[in-house]
Amino acid sequence: MPRHCLRLVAVAYLTLMVPPVRHAVEATMTGQMLVQIPLLIAIGYFLGRAMSPYLPSWIARWNHGGVTGVVLTSIAGLVWMLPRLLDASVAEPWAILAKFVSVPLLIGLPFGISWPRAGFIVRGVFLLEFIATFFRLGWLFVISPTRLCSNYLLSDQQRLGEYLLFIGAGLLLITVFKLMFGRFDGEL
Repeated sequence: MPRHCLRLVAVAYLTLMVPPVRHAVEATMTGQMLVQIPLLIAIGYFLGRAMSPYLPSWIARWNHGGVTGVVLTSIAGLVWMLPRLLDASVAEPWAILAKFVSVPLLIGLPFGISWPRAGFIVRGVFLLEFIATFFRLGWLFVISPTRLCSNYLLSDQQRLGEYLLFIGAGLLLITVFKLMFGRFDGEL
């Protein structure tokens, strides 16, 4: 990855940490889950892609076929979908720090290193679970009669649920289209 791309990643990371930007994005549940967290994941992803050629051989053995990194990505991603952690990451300094460190380093970085190594089956399982998670969370947020995150309004939670269902449907259509007419051996 060119050096100017790494600078852009660093600038994006620092920009997300600036309090006015962070507060503006975290003002809504939709902003935190569909803007801030994906951007932090993308920062880690690009860092992982940049580091991939320079990794020691023991990491390649540990991450054979990208399986270990994709599993780590999945587990860390599930942790950051917990409403209690989303609430804490808005108000508690330890959770804010944990989010800004763990999301890029435990979700984005291993994903960036592992995805190019992953085979068709690993990618397929990951994509299906990823899409199913959008549907599960979207459905939960839409039908829940109470707020799951105390820092956000019920209407914001339901709006996020609708967006998650829409994104899940879009990802499913893209995946079906690629299975029927394309290939999965390229980049994401």
